[in-house]
This record gives sequence, structure tokens and C-alpha cells, in this order.
Amino acid sequence: MLSDRRSQRILIADDHSMFAETLRVYLIGKGRTVVGVVQDGHAVIREAMKLRPDAIVVDVGMPLLNGLDVARRIKSQDAKIKFVFLTMHDDATLAAAALELGPVAFVLKHSTGAELLRAIDHVMEGHPYLTPRLRTEHWEEAKAKASRLSRELTNRQRDVIQLFAEGRSQKEIASLLHLSQKTVEFHKHHVMESFNLRSNADLVLFAVKQGLIHVDKAHACLSYLAD
Repeated sequence: MLSDRRSQRILIADDHSMFAETLRVYLIGKGRTVVGVVQDGHAVIREAMKLRPDAIVVDVGMPLLNGLDVARRIKSQDAKIKFVFLTMHDDATLAAAALELGPVAFVLKHSTGAELLRAIDHVMEGHPYLTPRLRTEHWEEAKAKASRLSRELTNRQRDVIQLFAEGRSQKEIASLLHLSQKTVEFHKHHVMESFNLRSNADLVLFAVKQGLIHVDKAHACLSYLAD
């Protein structure tokens, strides 16, 4: 079994450098092979396509492109790659959205290292894993909401809204997504009209509800907008 685990090639994706490095050292110490560490959603896709890891341990709240959208796009190109999602937030809707992607794992960041190892083993064997630390009193409702939210926005709209909610300028978003500023503004305007959003603050809160960014990033952006 140890030799099997050493053959597991894992990519770590987390924008907190200290946490990512600690996780890298821990996994190596537990007999896993870490092929790389990346810090934003675009880098995850780029490195995944280059390195073709067996599994990606990814923070849901990645900048530029969140972990769930990262997984959707990688799976469309290589369905064999497994995912273990990490998050600080015990959000049942977020967990349900993750589990819609197939046999993935959903683990809280304050879970134990032993639980993370179990989660990795589960997905490598083709089984989903949901942390028992998550409160799932309204699980069916969460699954229905996750399914609905995943259909409400196109991939490009999700990209644009996440970047706006992270506090990035229209010019910066256009450069990151290789779009014209006019196209970026069109996508933003369309979402705001479709969902009756009246301000940039509304847009940030909408991004939180959609699971595109975490509450801590939203607070930072809302504080900036209030200045």
C-alpha cells in the first residue's frame, strides 16, 4: 500500500504560501509525491495540463478562478484527474456543488491531517468523500440550490464576476481573460440586469452566494468600495 501511495502524483493549489508549503512537507512525509504547488486558478489549469497529476488538492477560494470552476475545466480535458477540495467554510451548498463534479473529496481546512489522507485515498479509489465535520441538516435543499446555481451563469460570466468581486479593474480583467474591455463590461452588465443587482456591492455579495469567492475576500472588496 505504501508503494501505491508513493506513486500518487499530487498537485497542491492554495494561495496561502505558508499553508501550501506546510501541506507539501506533510504529504511528502506521509509517502505521497508532490509534483508542484500553485497559487491561482489559472496556474492550476496550466500546471495540471502539463504535469497530469493523479490528484489535485485545491482550495475552493482560489484567486482568478475558484477551485470548483478549475475542476470543471480540467475535468473537461482530463477526466482521470481527481480532486480534493479544501475550504475554511462549512457550507453545505458549496459541498454539494463540489460533489456534483463526481467522486471528489470535500474537507475543511481545520480537519486533521489524517482525514485529508483518508480523503485522498477515497478519491484515488474512485469514491467521493464528504467530511463528517460538515453540518448537513438541510442536505437535499443544499443539493438543489447547488444544481440551480451551476446553471445560472456561463463560464465566461463566472470568470468576469469573480474577478470583479475580487476588486480587479475592468482593464485588468480584460487583460487576464484576453477580452476587450467592452466585452467585460457587457458580461458584467448582463449579470447585473439578469439578477437585479444595483451596485458593485450587490455584485460582490452575489459572487459570495454563487460560491465564486469566499466571505473574507468579499469583506476586503466591500471595505475598498466603501472607502
